[in-house]
Amino acid sequence: MNSVVIDTNILLIANRLHDSVSPECVEECIYRLQAVQQNGTVVIDDDYLILGEYLHKTQLNPPKGVGDVFLKWLLRSAGNPKHCAKVSITESAANEFDEFPDQALQPAFDAPDRKFAAVANAHPDKPPVWQGADCKWLDWWPQLQRAGIGVEFVCPNDTCRFYTNKFPGRPVPALPQD
Repeated sequence: MNSVVIDTNILLIANRLHDSVSPECVEECIYRLQAVQQNGTVVIDDDYLILGEYLHKTQLNPPKGVGDVFLKWLLRSAGNPKHCAKVSITESAANEFDEFPDQALQPAFDAPDRKFAAVANAHPDKPPVWQGADCKWLDWWPQLQRAGIGVEFVCPNDTCRFYTNKFPGRPVPALPQD
């Protein structure tokens, strides 16, 4: 396993805080978080915008789920380049980043999610962004991919189901793995 950027919803799903996802999705998010702790590198920003969001959406004392345990590990590992890589991103306005990989796409992108794509783009290896079940990324991944940023849909079936429910009548976009 190489470097990855992890969207917050992976932690929330692993904490069983997303009632609508399948048990398989929960299991896959748990598996991935545990695997990256064993043999991977999490990429975050050096201003800790990503860690700040993780902290805001999880519970550390006491940790109640796998996502909470993962965050505790990441906080302890933040100084170890084997487990955590930090990159600089430039916030030119609230939730707008110079490093966002496709400036034309940035206004359409959910503001809180922009930091994940910016961090992936700022890293020299352009690591993929792990996306749990946020179906809006289905519309965005092709432009990100053209800009050199991959998106891995950890729960593709759930993501497509949510897309159908959120955008009835619209065809579900293809997945990057298709």
